[in-house]
Amino acid sequence: MAVMIDLRVSELLVARLCHDLAGPIAAIGNGAELLEDDDPDFARQATTLIGDSAGTASKRLQLFRFAYGFSAGALAGPPPHLLVSEYLSGSQIACDYTEAVRGLDLAWQRLGCNLIMTAAEALPRGGKLALLAEGGGVALSARGEGTGPSAEAGDAMSLRAPVPALTSRTVGAYFAGLLAKTLDHRLRVTAEPGGFRILCERGGA
Repeated sequence: MAVMIDLRVSELLVARLCHDLAGPIAAIGNGAELLEDDDPDFARQATTLIGDSAGTASKRLQLFRFAYGFSAGALAGPPPHLLVSEYLSGSQIACDYTEAVRGLDLAWQRLGCNLIMTAAEALPRGGKLALLAEGGGVALSARGEGTGPSAEAGDAMSLRAPVPALTSRTVGAYFAGLLAKTLDHRLRVTAEPGGFRILCERGGA
């Protein structure tokens, strides 16, 4: 199913991606300034800062390219489960990207990556995610502190939120909902003891 994207959605996505990349890129600049110092300790710190920040930016860019820029065709770069592993490395969130999901069509895995990023935002103190293959599609199980995605994110994910009400914090959830719609499914968040689930149900939103 073809889905048209409102210009505001594109603008918010770009703003969000720029925000997520601005931090590590700025840190690279700070590290470059430290290299000018004559103190060898500062130089070592600068080299570490530059390396770590460049790695973070690269990991985010690679996942963003697949999650937001992939279209039907051959996959460029590492497989999605490795992109997710690298993206979450160093964070307090662990993700089980199950073997069953790895065997699904890339369109479903693209949706799965978007669900992982959306769910990770709802676990500010860390937790565990599991991307599962259910009903021919994907579902996500999350465990950790917190109440799950906000009501606004939930409305965005299910495409109940009007586009003018979207923000840079909820546009990712909305985009996930759009991807589900292209697969003739809709997303729904359910609360569970100690966490939540994001279900992908048949039937366009």
